[in-house]
Amino acid sequence: MNFDFLIDAISKKKWGIDNYRHIKAELVTESQSKLQLFLPVSNSSYKNNPIQVLDFFSGAGGTSLGFAAINTLVPVFDMLGGCDINEVSANTYSHNFGTPLIHDDIVRLANNPDALKELLIRIGFDRDKPTVLIGCAPCQGFSSHRKKHWNEEDDIRNSLVMSFAKLVQTIQPDVILMENVPEFLSKRYWNYFSAAKKSYEEQGYIVKESIYNAAAFGVPQERFRTIVIGMKHDFLLPDGFLSPEEYKTVRDAISHLPAVPAGVAPSDDPMHKSASHKQSTIDVIKQVPHDGGNRPVGVGPQCLDKTKGFSDVYGRLYWDKPSITITHYARNPASGRYTHPEQDRGLTAREAALLQSFPYGFEFTGKSDDIYRQIGEAVPPLLSTAVASNILIELISTVPTEEEKNNAPCSIEEPVSSSYSSVIAGIKNTRKGG
Repeated sequence: MNFDFLIDAISKKKWGIDNYRHIKAELVTESQSKLQLFLPVSNSSYKNNPIQVLDFFSGAGGTSLGFAAINTLVPVFDMLGGCDINEVSANTYSHNFGTPLIHDDIVRLANNPDALKELLIRIGFDRDKPTVLIGCAPCQGFSSHRKKHWNEEDDIRNSLVMSFAKLVQTIQPDVILMENVPEFLSKRYWNYFSAAKKSYEEQGYIVKESIYNAAAFGVPQERFRTIVIGMKHDFLLPDGFLSPEEYKTVRDAISHLPAVPAGVAPSDDPMHKSASHKQSTIDVIKQVPHDGGNRPVGVGPQCLDKTKGFSDVYGRLYWDKPSITITHYARNPASGRYTHPEQDRGLTAREAALLQSFPYGFEFTGKSDDIYRQIGEAVPPLLSTAVASNILIELISTVPTEEEKNNAPCSIEEPVSSSYSSVIAGIKNTRKGG
């Protein structure tokens, strides 16, 4: 599809006049295709684009990568930078998007107006340009509080989620985007979310939230996540476009890669290297049946047979299913079902990246452990591309009709169960409407 008409509407700021939702699916599809061609860029390639993107808790930049993918079709997003407390992650972001290195503590920025002002000046923030503000606070930001005090007012006020809310209050973006674990909307943590949402609504934002399976957006991985979006006018939440029968699989993602022994990489791809396992670990893996097999009883550490809940340890991925959630533990077969479907080793960093839907051209910085951590902590880029496409279309389109809202995903307005398994079961039974 030729998107020149969309470029014209954005550049002339003809927003809220026409309805562009009929091209949303095409924009998602073509942007996701362009994502696969990503290479590190210079900020000169987008600095004149009309909508600013600033990414807090950015990690390596998985969320921003979705906005960058759209730029290859519609030059609209000006990537200002990604801020992270981890210097390696911040460096990876800077390296790939050509932005200034922003290695800083979001809490410090939220509580120090002068420091935030200095940062905004340094990165060229323009208050006259529309802004998308991303804030994917790590789940540790709220779950690390003492559990018996999780709902105390002071804990909520001092959480990372509320630090981001302070940044929103100062920056006043046109769009707020947050991503987190499903439990973010559970009874246990609802007070954290609702406190932030109340802050946004008091500033005039309409805020909607739901829980999604990344596999429904083409990610070859079962990864359930909360997506929260806020705008100053009504809008529709993104919607997955694949049914479970259409989900991409481990075979789709990594079967083309050459076989490699544990700890050895091919000369043309240093990321296609697993951990150098101990011989005892390899001996255990060799006894696990191929293609989704579990560790046989009596094989490996005896403690695994004495405790329930370790059935996935040393388990192999299934070829023809999406992978389990890729975390920073994906390098270690003793941490879950992170063993190759056939080869006797854990996942390589390349395999983990592809299962997270990172394109080959995205370049991670740091040591091996840093790379696995950045991959596991990221928002899958195929998911973020779909979310970014939805945000762009909703930002410039007319207010949705009641019929459009009835056919769109519902916003979750009450806390879901505190049980993770119940949360996921509820998601699978969610109906549209309302």
